[in-house]
Amino acid sequence: MTVDHSRQVGPSAVSAERPTVAEIIDRLSRFDGPPQEFLANLLAVQCQIGAAEAGAILRPGASGAPELLAAFPPVAPGATAPVWLARAAELFAETAGARATAVKALHAAEDLYGQAARRHLILVPLRGGEGVRGVEAFLVETRDAAVLAAARERLELTVSLLSLYEMRLALGRRQTDLRRLRAALETLAVINEQDKFAGMAMALANDMASRWQCDRASLGILKGRYVKLRAMSHTEKFSRKMKIVQDIEAAMEECLDQDVEITFPSSPDATFISRAAGELSRRHGPTAVLALPLRHGGRPSAVLLLERPADRPFAADEVESLRLTADLATARVVNLEEHARWFGARAASGLRKAAAAAVGPKHTWIKLAVLAIVGVAAFALFAQGEFRVEAPFVFEPIEQQVVPAPFDGYLESVLVEPPDMVEGGRTVLATLDTSMLRMQLASAKAKRFEYQKQAAAAAREEKTAEAQIALAQADSEAAQIDLLEYQVSRATIISPVGGVVVSGDLKRQIGAPVKTGDVLFEVAPLEALRAELSVRDERIADVEAGQEGELATASYPERRMRFVVERITPMSEVVQRANVFKVRVRLLSAEPWIRPGMEGLAKVDVGRRSYAWIWTRQAVNWVRMKLWI
Repeated sequence: MTVDHSRQVGPSAVSAERPTVAEIIDRLSRFDGPPQEFLANLLAVQCQIGAAEAGAILRPGASGAPELLAAFPPVAPGATAPVWLARAAELFAETAGARATAVKALHAAEDLYGQAARRHLILVPLRGGEGVRGVEAFLVETRDAAVLAAARERLELTVSLLSLYEMRLALGRRQTDLRRLRAALETLAVINEQDKFAGMAMALANDMASRWQCDRASLGILKGRYVKLRAMSHTEKFSRKMKIVQDIEAAMEECLDQDVEITFPSSPDATFISRAAGELSRRHGPTAVLALPLRHGGRPSAVLLLERPADRPFAADEVESLRLTADLATARVVNLEEHARWFGARAASGLRKAAAAAVGPKHTWIKLAVLAIVGVAAFALFAQGEFRVEAPFVFEPIEQQVVPAPFDGYLESVLVEPPDMVEGGRTVLATLDTSMLRMQLASAKAKRFEYQKQAAAAAREEKTAEAQIALAQADSEAAQIDLLEYQVSRATIISPVGGVVVSGDLKRQIGAPVKTGDVLFEVAPLEALRAELSVRDERIADVEAGQEGELATASYPERRMRFVVERITPMSEVVQRANVFKVRVRLLSAEPWIRPGMEGLAKVDVGRRSYAWIWTRQAVNWVRMKLWI
């Protein structure tokens, strides 16, 4: 916090010339020294203008407590703070919160009770942005209120000198940044004029050497684990066997290994190692060395090394300017270097990058998705499964027993209906009305008895011819009686075979007349059932006689039955607006629960194919038909 009296523009610096207040303010407004020296001079000038004995600048610290930024006259490090400064620290929070200048009386121990204070504190807040950045505190000794008010006013006016200095510093930094950017852009323009890597590298080295007054500028490219020198300023040809080249590459590798800017000579508190840079300086100098890593994609890929006389080491602001130039030139350097390789090297580099991205730690979910897709594709191409042709089916009987009407008559009763189960020779299906037959039977029996009596009477009278005629008529009536008795016995219709009634819903036709031979019922034996598949025309080519498969009905989907293909109908049929071929299959095992007319889904085993072929076959065939491949 000491004041540099060689540059101070306060009372001690101007006492010989006795400048006016305006001259003092003008000199201070044009002061270009460091901030700490400016603050000390500012306090000295403010104390002179405001007739203050002492002044200080306080700012809020990290813990919220005020910190001393500058003081006039200076406070020795470790010394006890004066009473007025301690009091200013106590009033810091109050003044900063009020954001207005405060005047506080500072009573001394020798002041009489009720007497006005001889010393006062003037606390001026330093505003910045939306808050208060600090407080200026001044000690003024006076009991005159007018003098105190005038001192306060002058001190408030001089506070603007600090803002003016800050604006000048910001402008200076902006101008420095613009100079750095201009230098970097000029270098970038030089290398952008070159289309080949060799010309670009030489142009970069020569421009850096001349622009920064360097004896030598070198560019090295990372190749595998080592750096290879590719360009040296003002040098057309060089060999890697040269000692200077080996030392430069060693310094470059040292820079890349640490991925940080390396300077030699380095400051004592430097955290990097500059052993190789020091060897380069001692063997080929002495020189000041600066090595800059060129980062592409967040990783160092090249090094720019500069050397110049040892009496002109690289300053911090020069390193920042060179860092900006290196960052802007890196993309051009890497791009041209990659395109300068032959095709095989570029392909190998691209493959290496792709492999590094594939096994690297980034994009985990994308990699898992790619692995899953590759796994599914490999499974589909190499794994095989059973290819099956699916088709709907319906059960139908191989043969059906027709039960016709035995004679002309009328339905008296119907005891079954589809799909009732019946037993062969035992289950009564229906009965016909026999009242008319019985009347005819009684009449026939009466006539036969009459003819028998006539034959007997003619025989007693020895009328042989009449007797024979009567006997013949009696025999005719006997034949009619046998016919009527047979028809009466057939009036109860019994199922000739066991099975299921597939047709014959006659319960609504009781009393209706029937004629001899009319089909009343159809009975299908259960042991003689087969399935009929409806295979679409685009899949019929895969089905052949002798192939096996399995089917399941809609009623019992969990029960599977094996079958074998017996016959393929050569003609197609239109079913639900689609061409299908009927394929008859024979069940390899009969189940008691199956019924004619049951429907379901059948799958014919065609053979083993890859899953890719199975899954894409239909789409491939569709494309072939559309493109006529």
